[in-house]
Amino acid sequence: MSIIKFGIAAIILATALSASAYAAEERAAPQRAAPQRAAAPQRAAPQRAAAPQRAAPQRAAAPQRAAPQRAAQPAAEPRNAAERPAATRNAPNNAVGSRPPTESGRNTTREENRVATPGARPNANLKTRAVRNTLNSSSVAGALRNKSALRNPHSRADITARAATAGWHEGRDGGHGWWRHGNGGYGWVGPLYWPFAYNDMYDYAMWGYGYDDSFWGYGYGDIYAGIFAPYGYDDLTGYLPQYASSNPSDVGQTPPAPGAAPDQLTQMCGADSNDIAGLPIDQFRQAIQPTGEQSAALDDLANASLKAAQDLKAACPTDIALTAPNRLAAMQHRIEAMIAAVATVQPPLEKFYSLLTDEQKARLTALGNDQRQSKAASDSTSSLAQSCSAAPPGVMEWPTAEIDQTVRPTDAQRASLTALQNATTQAADLLKAACLSSDPLTPPARLAAVGKRLDTMLQAVKMVNVALNDFYGTLSDEQKARFEAIGPQRTSQLESLEVAPTNLRRRGIPSPEQIIRRLLSPL
Repeated sequence: MSIIKFGIAAIILATALSASAYAAEERAAPQRAAPQRAAAPQRAAPQRAAAPQRAAPQRAAAPQRAAPQRAAQPAAEPRNAAERPAATRNAPNNAVGSRPPTESGRNTTREENRVATPGARPNANLKTRAVRNTLNSSSVAGALRNKSALRNPHSRADITARAATAGWHEGRDGGHGWWRHGNGGYGWVGPLYWPFAYNDMYDYAMWGYGYDDSFWGYGYGDIYAGIFAPYGYDDLTGYLPQYASSNPSDVGQTPPAPGAAPDQLTQMCGADSNDIAGLPIDQFRQAIQPTGEQSAALDDLANASLKAAQDLKAACPTDIALTAPNRLAAMQHRIEAMIAAVATVQPPLEKFYSLLTDEQKARLTALGNDQRQSKAASDSTSSLAQSCSAAPPGVMEWPTAEIDQTVRPTDAQRASLTALQNATTQAADLLKAACLSSDPLTPPARLAAVGKRLDTMLQAVKMVNVALNDFYGTLSDEQKARFEAIGPQRTSQLESLEVAPTNLRRRGIPSPEQIIRRLLSPL
């Protein structure tokens, strides 16, 4: 009997080791982590363009169907940052429909894609569709329709997190993005920089840091994410409007997903209704019982608040920046619009506050204390200075090794690369030094602090953008493609590390020790 048991154990051990080897092979090959995608074999491996005669043989009869969901673009539009000809990516106003690719550019970058983006997902359409589905879900689109939820800083942070990571696990793992802020939100949501900017500014100005800590979480980390964007081209297309198919008569095509970007991203960029954008005028009026003159000044403040929100919304971007210099230019434009909004509200706020008696000012202060205490249970315990100067450890370090390995700068280019690295260091130091040590006590003083912080942010972005343009201008088209691939490659690698264990657990493969114990246990 012992010999029989020994033989059975040997067979089971071999079987278990084979299963473990299969699992290890899946971890080493992230492209196999989602076998359910085999239902779309024609899109399974767009990066294999080194063998063009085999890349997509079924598309030969209808090349216009290579990317039906992007009907507004040429059919053979490259699907990630490394594949697109850099000459087109550098064009200003990078609208998706305005990049006519050349055949020579495609042939060059298809070959380089295997080097520049080894972590690229094999099926780009699934990533784009995942973004659209998440943006159209109840957790994003539904939450954006809830006006009371949009007044809550934590609800806005949750919406932002889901939208920012819409391409990863349908936004359910929103807290794991490497460009995440300390409060759980994100500075970049696809192509949009600083979602809910109006709310962040004026929530802090009216109620103070204890109520909303979102504003002071913006800093160097967002500049870093602007240089090394976490999103690939296929992620960004999910945030764009979805157009009709280029060939409605095509048979067997999956209908395009509904468009998500126009409504959801527009709402996160800016709101122009009194229900959302208006300052808490009614609460002020009830607390202080204003006189006729004070009431007129309060009405002027309300009108200025609404105009600032409308101007900020009007300045929202209408296209997607696909290169690092253009992303920093978009940051600069957004911050300038926010500075203008502060300038619109500051004078009427100061006038209204100057008309108040000491008793009325005390009532407003008490109202602010009540608002902060209502959020105290769920707020973090970090101080304003800690939140302002905080940065994820290790994440925002300059990627020297990645640049050397992928971009391979020449000796002549290294001088401008060093200048860019120095500029980012100076920008980080500048922003850290400008952090407040304590929270101002009155709304006018807090709004003035917001304006000064935005001025410092603008100075830092301009400083880095000048050095970035100098370095970027020295790169060849191939080097630009490789530089743009650094951020998406990091995101893809981190995603693979998170997905692999999850897939193995779902498969339910027991360890060899577990199998042997079960079969050798007494009958």
